[in-house]
Amino acid sequence: MGILEVKDVNKRFGGLQALGDVNLSIAENSVHAIIGPNGAGKSTLLNCLVGKLIPDTGSVMFDGQSVLGRTPFQINQMGISRVFQTPEIFGDLSVMENMMIPCFAKRDGSFRMHAIENMLNEQDIVEKAERMLIDMNMIDKRDMHAASMSRGDKRRLEIGMCLAQEPRLLLLDEPTAGMARADTNNTIDLLKQIKDERDITIAIIEHDMHVVFSLAERITVLAQGTPLVEDLPENIKGHPKVREAYLGEAA
Repeated sequence: MGILEVKDVNKRFGGLQALGDVNLSIAENSVHAIIGPNGAGKSTLLNCLVGKLIPDTGSVMFDGQSVLGRTPFQINQMGISRVFQTPEIFGDLSVMENMMIPCFAKRDGSFRMHAIENMLNEQDIVEKAERMLIDMNMIDKRDMHAASMSRGDKRRLEIGMCLAQEPRLLLLDEPTAGMARADTNNTIDLLKQIKDERDITIAIIEHDMHVVFSLAERITVLAQGTPLVEDLPENIKGHPKVREAYLGEAA
């Protein structure tokens, strides 16, 4: 049994069947990719996992507890953090100030905004934020305004902010979208490092197959809201159902 278990999940939007009888099991301490053509239901599924959407039917269990009916904040407290397609950082704050916010929230038990001056007076918060910036190889950027950084560095900061919350499951929604290849490769290396050094499970939605096959230990392919295949990466590339979903080739 995986740390995340999705069973018989269905979701409709009016006459559109966005998800149909989705079953998914993600093993603890693994990297699991969810891929599929545009409109396959990937983002809808992710939104069901983090409380932004409630399935019409089915169950979503994290470490034996249902996430259904919980708010995104409550699900975050359970140990699930999400990285969005567009980096969600505070552009008008420095890199260090951005990192202090989740460090304070983890200790305080809420995501209320606190005055930066108050956080700077809390030595444990400052030290934890500095450790996270060192881990993210960003300590030299601590005083930069976050908005002035490259997309790759913004993503690195956002991932670090998620890790500061000490999640057990990190959900990544198109983490390399819009990046130059160098930033993409740096993000791949960062995620490999995180997996090697931390007790964490990673689920990733991604269109870039270079990213998927560089990271994933197991892959689920969705098409039209329904899982087609779940298998090892080496068995996915030439699978006839995958060729049909992506290329229109008959299985």
